[in-house]
Amino acid sequence: MCLGVPMQIQRCEGNMAVCCVDNQCETVDLSLLGPQEQGTWVLVFLGAAREVLTEQRAEQVKKALLAVKAVMNGESDNVDHLFIDLIEQEPQLPAHLQIKN
Repeated sequence: MCLGVPMQIQRCEGNMAVCCVDNQCETVDLSLLGPQEQGTWVLVFLGAAREVLTEQRAEQVKKALLAVKAVMNGESDNVDHLFIDLIEQEPQLPAHLQIKN
């Protein structure tokens, strides 16, 4: 299974960057996004940045990954607090799946 991890760019040189999250840093390929500014959040899969994220979206993804880790460790009783943004709203279909009147 491959999960994207939100990481923040610390240094960028051309299409390569040093990105960090939770005091863990790695060199990330930015070829799919192009050069980015220091401080930019990106979603990283297998050493390559695939998407630029807002800080808010990066936090949401980090919380979702914490929930996955908790469930994998048998701690599924208390993950609701990690999905507050979803619990407080009604589910909605994407626009292309909604029935038009």
